[in-house]
Amino acid sequence: MKEITAKELEKKLIDGEKVSIIDVREDEEVAQGKIPGARHIPLGQLTDHLDEIDKNQHHYMVCRSGGRSGSACSFLSKHGYDVINMAGGMLDWEGEIEK
Repeated sequence: MKEITAKELEKKLIDGEKVSIIDVREDEEVAQGKIPGARHIPLGQLTDHLDEIDKNQHHYMVCRSGGRSGSACSFLSKHGYDVINMAGGMLDWEGEIEK
């Protein structure tokens, strides 16, 4: 599985790169803050939203610590999606958050 650190992903945002970030945490976790511009799709609802995720785009998967987003990456890559897991999850995120 491909991975990126929180710092590397934050640098992409600071540099103005257009990135697709999907946050697979639960509603109550996201309510505490998420990466600006990240799309929230809880892990348990991922299969219901596959048609909304562009297969031609690169996606960064995020959760609290990197475990659930890793599971999401495994699932999505098996279905032909180009995904990278943010290692360490939001616990390692030091950048801006939006609520």
